[in-house]
Amino acid sequence: VSIVTPAGMVFEGKAQRAIFPGKNGTFEILINHKPLLSRLRSGTIVVDDREIPILHGVVRVLSNQVLAIVERGKSGRH
Repeated sequence: VSIVTPAGMVFEGKAQRAIFPGKNGTFEILINHKPLLSRLRSGTIVVDDREIPILHGVVRVLSNQVLAIVERGKSGRH
């Protein structure tokens, strides 16, 4: 899982699961998830037990690689 902002990398590492605040509702990504591209709304990304607040962004899932490009508030809060 890689989570990137315009300022740089926020998180990069292996994870058992990741939960995202999608535009159409919250969803969970597990190993071998089908390919996916989704817009993200303001909320919190949860990677295993780590919480990362965001303002908005996009996430791509492809071949067990998860890449989220997000905007965060000035303090890292949404």
